Amino acid sequence: MRRRLKQIALVFLVLLAAAQLIRPNRANPPIEASRTIQAHLAWAPGLSPILDRACGQCHSNATVWPWYTGIAPLSWLMVYGVNLGRKAVNYSEWAAYPPEQQRALLVASCQDASSGKMPGSAYTTLYPASRLSPQDVETICAASREPNHRPPTPVSSNELNHP
Repeated sequence: MRRRLKQIALVFLVLLAAAQLIRPNRANPPIEASRTIQAHLAWAPGLSPILDRACGQCHSNATVWPWYTGIAPLSWLMVYGVNLGRKAVNYSEWAAYPPEQQRALLVASCQDASSGKMPGSAYTTLYPASRLSPQDVETICAASREPNHRPPTPVSSNELNHP
């Protein structure tokens, strides 16, 4: 029985060591400041620091990869989670979304923050500073209720003269 346990432990260690050879891509795509949510929602005071602190690790191209994200199989899970987060909404690529989708993403962000779905209990366990206070949630939700604050479209003189 004791010998069998040693064999199982040895196989487990060999598999764990071999797993370290499978390296997922942890690179961050470049960030163009003019495409970020911060550039497009500058009118929403206080929103940017909340998104950076509580959402940016998974929902932006500014992911910081701690040392333990280099150890398999945890590295696989972290990369998978970040890829899912960026696919759901990427605050670094905000300009790529049409205005209707931006609105829907803000509403979904409000709903997820209000329900406690985001930033998620596993993430807040590792990063307690990412927890959202009631004020943080209200700031996110307030941004979702604001109309799009885009500069008005210039009106030509022909449009003014011809109703």
